[in-house]
Amino acid sequence: MRTTLTASTLAAGLLALGLAGPAAAQTAPAADAASAAPQTYETAIVNTKGETIGRIAIRDGANTLVMRVTIQPGGLPAGWHGIHFHAVGTCEDTAKFEQSKGHVNHDGSKHGLLNPEGPDEGDLPNVYANADGSVNAEVSTDTPLTGEGGLKDADGAALVIHANEDDHVTQPIGNAGARIACAVIK
Repeated sequence: MRTTLTASTLAAGLLALGLAGPAAAQTAPAADAASAAPQTYETAIVNTKGETIGRIAIRDGANTLVMRVTIQPGGLPAGWHGIHFHAVGTCEDTAKFEQSKGHVNHDGSKHGLLNPEGPDEGDLPNVYANADGSVNAEVSTDTPLTGEGGLKDADGAALVIHANEDDHVTQPIGNAGARIACAVIK
């Protein structure tokens, strides 16, 4: 003899045992998931001439910030480039981007992802520009977009791209060289 269990029979049995709640309770997790969606932010990257050369797109989850960096062909010199979050959200002084100040560094850590006394909150992995100067990269960090220690504080922050790669140890910027591109995060 073969027994077939239908969905309605199973549901009635679960209700009788107190193992199933009303239908509304079954849809609640979907509403909770929507309210927990990551915050997002997108902005242009400009070069030292003030020209838009690409974009950053940031998604800030519960434990990790994920940032996509997209640079158009011709945007950067080919090779590795240090990228960092700087403490002030401005890219107005396009000659050197110095008004963005130093790295985001609320706890006074040393610079460098490989430094035993680091990293500071502005440290990020290097990105690689292809032979045509384009970049498509995704990096993550535990530096939040909003909230305590977040990039979008009172004066914002800036993503700064440097001329050279960051060695992740040398103070204060890992020998990354001149600031050649910038994106405002406010």
